[in-house]
Amino acid sequence: MVWSTRELAELASTTVNTIRHYHRTGLLEEPERRLNGYKQYGVDHLVRLLRIRRLAELGVPLSQVGPLSDGGESMREVLPQIDAELAERIESLQQARADIATILHDHAPADAPAGFTSVASHLSASDRSILHIYTQLYDDEAMADLRRMVEVDAEAVAVGTEIAALPTDADEATRQRLAEQLAPTLTQHLITYPWLSDPAEHLSQSVHVTQQTVTEAMRELYNPAQIDVLARAGLLAHERLSA
Repeated sequence: MVWSTRELAELASTTVNTIRHYHRTGLLEEPERRLNGYKQYGVDHLVRLLRIRRLAELGVPLSQVGPLSDGGESMREVLPQIDAELAERIESLQQARADIATILHDHAPADAPAGFTSVASHLSASDRSILHIYTQLYDDEAMADLRRMVEVDAEAVAVGTEIAALPTDADEATRQRLAEQLAPTLTQHLITYPWLSDPAEHLSQSVHVTQQTVTEAMRELYNPAQIDVLARAGLLAHERLSA
């Protein structure tokens, strides 16, 4: 019994292009051709193809399919590693499903930073953006602390909402009032998370890159009045700690 490329593809539940790709990579030997020039595949090709497909289904990279399809000790060495990678993928997918459930339940923004889905609805677009940037600058422990920082009470949320809506030409009195309202929350954060005063040990980038990136991001994401309020609140918080 012989099959054409199309027939072999249908029999193996794959595609002609996939078979051709396996030929190019050397995973599947080219068969003999009939007098009319068409390829003729036999049972050995079908079995080889089905073995390749099975290993691919298990998550084995094509670069490793060749040795594994022949069995032997290499399979015992490679499969545990693949199993561990699959476990990580499953965990990631489960977390993605949990995040989607939270997004749908809380009507939260779908593009919220990982780990902040449950609190994203309380954050402004600028706050979500800066948190996205922070994920590339700080380690997981720091990001977990930052998530806890934004799980704040209703009063702090109200202040944050007002700061988010603050116009560039906000008057002096408004700026000072918001800074004074925000300062107690920042003071508590500095007490609870001392590393905020010296975050070097929690950086995933150099201090220079982190400072440069944060400074530029703040300039782009917040208007001058908002930056002024945040700076004043930070200064007040440090003064309270020093008192």
